[in-house]
Amino acid sequence: MPLQNSVCLIVGVGDGLSASLARSLHSCGARLALAARNTAKLAGLAEATSAEVFPCDASKAEDVARLFADAGRRLGAPDVVVYNASGRVRGPVAELEPAAVERALAVTAFGAFLVGQQAARAMLPRGSGTILFTGASAGLKGFAQSAPFAMGKFALRGLAQSMARELGPKGIHVAHVVVDGAILSDRNPNPANAPDSRLDPDAIAAAYIHVIEQPRSAWSSELELRPWVEPF
Repeated sequence: MPLQNSVCLIVGVGDGLSASLARSLHSCGARLALAARNTAKLAGLAEATSAEVFPCDASKAEDVARLFADAGRRLGAPDVVVYNASGRVRGPVAELEPAAVERALAVTAFGAFLVGQQAARAMLPRGSGTILFTGASAGLKGFAQSAPFAMGKFALRGLAQSMARELGPKGIHVAHVVVDGAILSDRNPNPANAPDSRLDPDAIAAAYIHVIEQPRSAWSSELELRPWVEPF
């Protein structure tokens, strides 16, 4: 899908991967909508990428419906939708608070469904579009003391697979991107003795752009990204 003048919506925007992706999409000529629960933190990114900003709690159906309605009025129906939101609760399974686990699942899995549903509704009438879900190592293997994140990311992967099989024949590209490793940031730099052992968010963003621009004769439904030192 050509990105010039396309409308791209990113849900769950922060200062890491989502910010790199927004900058990359902007450099490709896309028009951006950025959604997050806390929109104040997006002011600088929105200015740098000429983006429209929308408040949204992705785990609430009414918020997601309002997001797509408002973004549609201001920018038009989305050509690309990326779901980056997730919830994480760590701890021994016997000690986890059920309410916190429920909240984590609501953000990681149910929110992905809500956004995917609205994206499909917007894209089906024209028979084109791209929907990307950001996964993690936890969607392939459940780690100790990380049951809620594993449950959410396994569900996300299943959602992406189901949607890809349903919507692909209708012209909508759905893909799940497994980010298998720690993402480079100021708080999480590469160790001096292990260069390039963190995933560069700009490099991840470049991979997303590649998936978005794939011709429909050769679509990826799942992409795994990991540093060269990451075991799998």
